[in-house]
Amino acid sequence: MNDDETAGDGGELMGIGAFARLVGLAPSALRFYDDCGVLRPAYVDEVTGYRSYAPRQEARAVLVRRLREAGLPLTEATVVLDGDRRRAQEVLAEHARTVRRTAAAAHATIADVLRQLDEAAGETARAAVGGAEWASALRQVAPAVAPAAARRAFPVLGRVLVEIDGHEVRVVATDRYRLAVRELRPTSVEAAAGGPVRLTLEAGAVAEVVAWALRQSEVVITASAEAAEGGRLSGDDRTTWPLLSAAAEEGAYPEYGAVLAGLPPVRQRIVVDRGALCAAVADGARATGALRLTATAHRLTIASGPGPGAELPAIGTGVPVPFAMDPDVLLPALEASVGPDVLLEVADATQPVVIRSADQGGFTTLAMPVRLTADATPDTDTDTAC
Repeated sequence: MNDDETAGDGGELMGIGAFARLVGLAPSALRFYDDCGVLRPAYVDEVTGYRSYAPRQEARAVLVRRLREAGLPLTEATVVLDGDRRRAQEVLAEHARTVRRTAAAAHATIADVLRQLDEAAGETARAAVGGAEWASALRQVAPAVAPAAARRAFPVLGRVLVEIDGHEVRVVATDRYRLAVRELRPTSVEAAAGGPVRLTLEAGAVAEVVAWALRQSEVVITASAEAAEGGRLSGDDRTTWPLLSAAAEEGAYPEYGAVLAGLPPVRQRIVVDRGALCAAVADGARATGALRLTATAHRLTIASGPGPGAELPAIGTGVPVPFAMDPDVLLPALEASVGPDVLLEVADATQPVVIRSADQGGFTTLAMPVRLTADATPDTDTDTAC
């Protein structure tokens, strides 16, 4: 049995797949809302972990979907879901005013996607993604590319990995201490049999490729049938950019999938407004040393010294785990995320903090914290690594 099937003897209970179809949400969104405490399953099998939902949960799930479709951040959506009527009305009215102010600008970003259907001979894989989306993915992962000193010892870390895997394209960068992964859903894909196709883009070309991609309605990634020949990027203007083959670096590029799979269990999840957190971290960066972050069920506190620090509305689930971050590490990861909310997943104060773009996009960053001393103050002289 898998997670899409009904778990246990739940009678009218539905598996996550059936419930997702009923309420118009993706199973991944339901898992995310469970993690955040917004929409808990009616039953979770203690052995398999499979989730099941009751028909009575349909109304709440549909309301969550409608609020998210309207662009309401989760911190505000919870007020509508669980707060008093007057406060809910105030939150919705303010959001409606914001939507009206930004509607014209948002509408201007929508463009028809033009597909290139020219078939190229000798290709083993081909995938097309929107030009703006490709540029965004490169900009998001680029900060995790290794600096020049590390590239001398590990040249492959000076490249961005591009994978075509089934119906997904992944863009990855790491310096062994940071890891950034962006998953893209191509507009069209012709994947090769036998596993992922792995290509690399030199980091020195990223800025030029980003500027070029923003002028294209679509970017096409192709891999040559001859692995040693690598591949290329092409666009509407017929410009091409070379992609190097990863075959010559077999096993050299870090197995990021194993890194993600090997993370310890999450003890606390924190959902917070991304813009507000960026502002608080930027303010804290003006002080000396690391930032200490502590979350409760409803608040995230960011302190840069012995004082009380800044407090932000948040959704905290699990066991509180105080941790400390270098603002110069945390802020770029937050700024590279997408969507109004950000989810921080914390295992303990010495393990990588997983930064996810909530339920929008497929961007994940791992960032190492600064160790906390015995008195729970940041030890800025202690180096940590994945």
